[in-house]
Amino acid sequence: MATLIHSLSDHSDDVNYCAFSSSCLATCSLDKTVRVYSLSDFAELPYSPLRGHTYAVHCCCFSPSGRVLASCSTDGTTALWDTRDGRRLAVLGQPRASPVRVCRFCPRGSRLLAGAADGTLVLWDVQSLQLYRSGNVKDGSLVACAFSPNGNFFVTGSSSGDLTIWDDKMRCLYNEKAHDLGVTCCDISSNPVSVLSDIENGFKYFQMASCGQDNQIKLWLILFADFLGVELKYKCTLNGHSAPVLACAFSYDGQMLVSGSVDKCVIIYETSTGNTLRTLSQHTRYVTTCAFAPHSHLLATGSMDKTVHIWQLDLKQPSAGNIVETESKVAVEDWSEDDVSAWLCAQDLADFVGLFKMNNIDGKELLNLTKEGLANELKIESLGLRSKILQKIEELRMTMISVSVPVPDEFLCPITRELMKDPVIAADGYSYEREAMEHWISNKRRSSPMTNLPLHSLMLTPNRTLKMAITRWLETQQKC
Repeated sequence: MATLIHSLSDHSDDVNYCAFSSSCLATCSLDKTVRVYSLSDFAELPYSPLRGHTYAVHCCCFSPSGRVLASCSTDGTTALWDTRDGRRLAVLGQPRASPVRVCRFCPRGSRLLAGAADGTLVLWDVQSLQLYRSGNVKDGSLVACAFSPNGNFFVTGSSSGDLTIWDDKMRCLYNEKAHDLGVTCCDISSNPVSVLSDIENGFKYFQMASCGQDNQIKLWLILFADFLGVELKYKCTLNGHSAPVLACAFSYDGQMLVSGSVDKCVIIYETSTGNTLRTLSQHTRYVTTCAFAPHSHLLATGSMDKTVHIWQLDLKQPSAGNIVETESKVAVEDWSEDDVSAWLCAQDLADFVGLFKMNNIDGKELLNLTKEGLANELKIESLGLRSKILQKIEELRMTMISVSVPVPDEFLCPITRELMKDPVIAADGYSYEREAMEHWISNKRRSSPMTNLPLHSLMLTPNRTLKMAITRWLETQQKC
């Protein structure tokens, strides 16, 4: 249940953004002000509203400690405020005085990112209040940004539809055309997810959400690794809104995603399955912003109707958020239909959730599926899709074995620490999973993952002896 527990109506114009700290809620508006409220009783703090911007305030955010509040404006500046007494600590001018659309503190608290309408982005040093690095998106206005949990990377979204990944030295690492009509917002969950797929090689990924003028919310899996660089993998699209989606945000535990739209609705999704948990329709104009409080299921939504609604969520925990966690606690054969649905979504097979539920496929039924059953009973006509599902089921069986019985260390890939399926010998004499080593080499690494010494050759030789040994071991475990 989502209960509306309070409404704030102090702004005299559109509410553009809202943000939480552990003890406060900040809101900003076209009326040029920032307002700050106590979470204990939602009373406005004595020093609020904060005045100083000469034009509309587009975004606001708290530092990790909650002691500093940043706000940015059409006036081309980003202001820093002391949350204890409301003092304005600094005014940071954007290069070329372009309207600043978005600002975000690095999780480490040492940097502040500000992005502008002319595509410029600036990293400010919070201690010295000096410009640390600057850059520019290749096209369009910069309208969205989010930091990785460790603060070493960040993602920006532009009005041209691009998502761009940067490191903290402002080097562009990756670019993806995500929303044809423009990105409006993006967010990164602070909790990693483990992806059971040979494509991801067992690395820790984070979920990212982006939304845009195309009415869509897209979920992504994003890898931030200093030694591997970054990767962005499309997961699925959520199509619950009937108009452009203006805002999205993850809950503190990453198990829920909230979005707000021009259709005046707020939708809360379960991230593991993509299912809609709640739709809230109390706003009377476009929903421009939404935010979860840290460490609680308190939700704030703001709108062009000049109000901010505060909601208390009392929702059942998702049945299977993290697929690895589910397997460690519940045997696959004991999975419910909802657990199977969560597994399908994690394997990029979300399109089959409805079909599997209609046929009451639980964990036991899943493990017993055959190519004949997929074709004749579930009526999946595509041979490629049937093969993909069967491959994922076989991987799941292998995972069950590796979870229940310790895998001999020599059968594990040194890179992924997963059971190898196609082992190859590299020039350093060690055996690796082929795809993991090819990925290593494709990122222009010419050193051994084990010794860090240069590889004199990039040739990979199949290790048929090791593959046979792994196969025999698997057969033995399946008989047990």
